[in-house]
Amino acid sequence: MLSLFTDLATWLVYSLAGFSPEARLGQSLHFFVEDTTKIFALLVIMIYSIALLRASLNVERVRDYLANRHRLTGYGLGSLFGAITPFCSCSSIPVFLGFTSAGIPVGITMAFLITSPLINEVAVLLLISLVGWKVTLLYVLVGMAVGITCGALLDAFHAERLLQPFALKAYRNASAGQSSGASRERMTLRERHTFAKDELADIFSRVWKWVFIGVGLGAALHGFVPQDWFEANLGHGEWWSVPMAVLVGVPLYSNATGVIPVMESLILKGLPLGTTLAFCMSTVAASFPEFVLLKQVMQWKLLIILFLMLLMAFTMVGWALNIGYVG
Repeated sequence: MLSLFTDLATWLVYSLAGFSPEARLGQSLHFFVEDTTKIFALLVIMIYSIALLRASLNVERVRDYLANRHRLTGYGLGSLFGAITPFCSCSSIPVFLGFTSAGIPVGITMAFLITSPLINEVAVLLLISLVGWKVTLLYVLVGMAVGITCGALLDAFHAERLLQPFALKAYRNASAGQSSGASRERMTLRERHTFAKDELADIFSRVWKWVFIGVGLGAALHGFVPQDWFEANLGHGEWWSVPMAVLVGVPLYSNATGVIPVMESLILKGLPLGTTLAFCMSTVAASFPEFVLLKQVMQWKLLIILFLMLLMAFTMVGWALNIGYVG
């Protein structure tokens, strides 16, 4: 299904508008059209579907299992769900809103949100074919470990207090409804549809302009920042090359599939594995466009905590791999 958005962008930008696939402007426009159409489609489908499920099923039972019975298992399940869903960082946000509205703890939700852009099945297949199963397994395990660790730390900080008011209200309403033992009468199909439609309109009206802004920034950087710069300036194993690689990746935006060829190129150019993974993870999971979108559901304090947490995690991972990994 996701290939439909690629085909649509190719037809609009290269065939209809006549831009060259080799031109930087053409590549930027293709990136913009593909990602905005994909994200908007996912926003509509995911927000409506999750709202419809919330109106139809006892989502609180799932929440209680994740929140109260096995919290560590909840982080693992959230991270695993993120790993098997083909979402980029921006299109994961509708699911984040759905989880929050169901009262699922923010730490479990963040384990999903962090892992989802880092890992998907296409990226795993590409990694195996390009760098072998050992590096692929390492990448998957590190990505899930970062998601689980950050999720646990955010729950320890009681990060739900730092959501935007509308998201915090939805979270508290869901939690209060369950803790008080309130039971909801079964809704008719028409009532469920009305509930889901209203929820979709409310959330979509809050985030649509930020999709344009975030993806627009990412598209500009995607098309006009030369890859050779990274290969020439990220160092050759010095301690500072890892935090530098992480910081360089922050202004950029890509998904896990798109960053894999860059990873291969950097490794072939002799860049250490730890430095390469730190850069690629930063590009995928800590990019500036993603945080522009996350600002709509998180307060500044939570964004800063999450940002610093990811930078520290990716830097520590890079240092550890540079010291201990034997290719």
